[in-house]
Amino acid sequence: MLHQSFVKLFWRHFDNIAQASAWFHVRPITVKRWLTGEIDVNPMAEKLLIIRARGYLPDDTRWQGFRIDEQYCVIVTPDGRRFSPKELMSWSLRYDEYHALKRLYELDYVPVRSNVVTPLPFRGGRRLQQPMHETVSKDKKKKYRNIQTKHAAKK
Repeated sequence: MLHQSFVKLFWRHFDNIAQASAWFHVRPITVKRWLTGEIDVNPMAEKLLIIRARGYLPDDTRWQGFRIDEQYCVIVTPDGRRFSPKELMSWSLRYDEYHALKRLYELDYVPVRSNVVTPLPFRGGRRLQQPMHETVSKDKKKKYRNIQTKHAAKK
């Protein structure tokens, strides 16, 4: 960001240097030096000022449409819903409780399927009474198919 752009944006969003120094967590003399051009503006201070000016989170496609309302200390979604920090912290607990209750009361609960390969139902013309293993690896499946093709070729 150019120095003049920073100064214009700074005075548009702050009334005085003391307010800005408190917001940037620096001493007032540092802010004065930034404004006079005596020293270069800290890149993080530039980013923070841009975030405050836009009222948005960092420029990333995943955060597009979200903004921060400083007055109420909430995050506003593109739909207009407002979430406080405490509410966001409780989401993981709500998620866990929801799935625990669904499992407990069997309410249309479909467990997440892992990458488990079901055991083969037949072996040598006889049906298996119990699966030998819980999972069958890809290598074992390949070996099994190779053996089956060899037996089929002999016949």
